Amino acid sequence: MSTVLSRPIATKKSRATGFPSVPQVNLLPPEYGARHALAQLKRRLLFALAVVLAAAAVAYGVAFTSLTTERAAQNRAEQETTRLLQAQKEYAEVPQVLGQLSRAQDARALATSTEIMWSPYLRAIGAVMPEGVLLSQFVMTGATPMLAPAPPSNTLQDPTVAGIAFEAISDELVDTAAWVDALNAMPGFHGAWVSSASADEYNGQPVYRYTSTVRITDAVYADRFAQGE
Repeated sequence: MSTVLSRPIATKKSRATGFPSVPQVNLLPPEYGARHALAQLKRRLLFALAVVLAAAAVAYGVAFTSLTTERAAQNRAEQETTRLLQAQKEYAEVPQVLGQLSRAQDARALATSTEIMWSPYLRAIGAVMPEGVLLSQFVMTGATPMLAPAPPSNTLQDPTVAGIAFEAISDELVDTAAWVDALNAMPGFHGAWVSSASADEYNGQPVYRYTSTVRITDAVYADRFAQGE
């Protein structure tokens, strides 16, 4: 008995739809298809899980790097703070010394705010006195750091910070007008006035006594330790 071998007839597909023109029947049990779909779902889930884990690993790496950088910056800042605190302890007395120096400078400026170098002015007064006139009394008054100068007695007077009252004697009459003009011509002096003149006798000789005053402006202040100098 001979066996006849023949090639199976190829199933022709429809050119229009691409599906086999001959009806086919899937004889596999339903469990096989479900098992195949489940395997595909597991593969997709594993791939998604791998992507999530990779993204998490990248994010963790970035966060760890940033945290390391921030901790390094914090350590440097703490070290710098420690160094500055140590330096502050080393120079802790400097602000105190500077404060004491500033207070001493302010006190010196206040104490000398009304300072007047009287010597040149006294020599100038003696230089403008008429010949033969001698001073018998000399009184200086003026403002102090704690006492403001007296206001002008009238609106026509210039502000005055100090004044000089002196008495002089002479064996002859003098030109008081020329004397007053000479006093007013001195820098910082104004309002010179011979308030009284009287005649007296001393050892049988006539003596003339004069009382004079002159006001002084703040132009005579020395200002040796003024603020800002």
